[in-house]
Amino acid sequence: MSPDNPFVMALGLILSGDAVLGEIVLLSLAVTLAALLISCIIGLPAGAALALARFPGRSLLVVAFNALMGLPPVVAGLLVYLVLSRSGPLGALGILFTPTAMIVAQTLLITPIVLSLTRQVVEDLWREYEEQLRSLGTSRSRAIPTLLWDGRFSLITAVLAGFGRASAEVGAILIVGGNIAGYTRTMTTAIALETSKGDLALALGLGIVLLAITLSLNGAAFVTGRLAQKATG
Repeated sequence: MSPDNPFVMALGLILSGDAVLGEIVLLSLAVTLAALLISCIIGLPAGAALALARFPGRSLLVVAFNALMGLPPVVAGLLVYLVLSRSGPLGALGILFTPTAMIVAQTLLITPIVLSLTRQVVEDLWREYEEQLRSLGTSRSRAIPTLLWDGRFSLITAVLAGFGRASAEVGAILIVGGNIAGYTRTMTTAIALETSKGDLALALGLGIVLLAITLSLNGAAFVTGRLAQKATG
């Protein structure tokens, strides 16, 4: 295979620890993991509460969050842009075109996914254990921590879905981050830019790293789930 082959050059960038590639990967992981953490802090308890609560309009709220799971990234990016722009309500913070703005946009995209999937898991667990929990004098609200813990392995799927959504996102972070080299350029935005420029080596290198991260996380989740099944079985 020719040394000028883009795939060979991409592997060379990865194996040599190319500084530009490494900087982009680290920024991408920092933004994605920060957004995922915030989304889990919000989405896990909120999804569990929505699963067990009973109030007028609950069904509409469930439908709304399910619909937001498919929120177009460019729409999310536009909304965050309008809020954080100078003329927006939070423009004084001056965080537009920064990693913070990208975290906000990704959190907006991830939270409905984590919340909705958590709601479904907790609802299923409540139906299964409701009689047992009520016999122990546990109310719906007090059952939330128990059900979240019991469904922790199933909830890994919700977390991974959120990570996948964030790590593959381009539109929203491009709008609010600006794709600034060395500052807000992530793996996905860099892949899009470098491909358009014809620098396939860097684009392929970033694509390989992104794919490797995704496969590694899903593999770890699969192994964890199998071990959990063996432990409980």
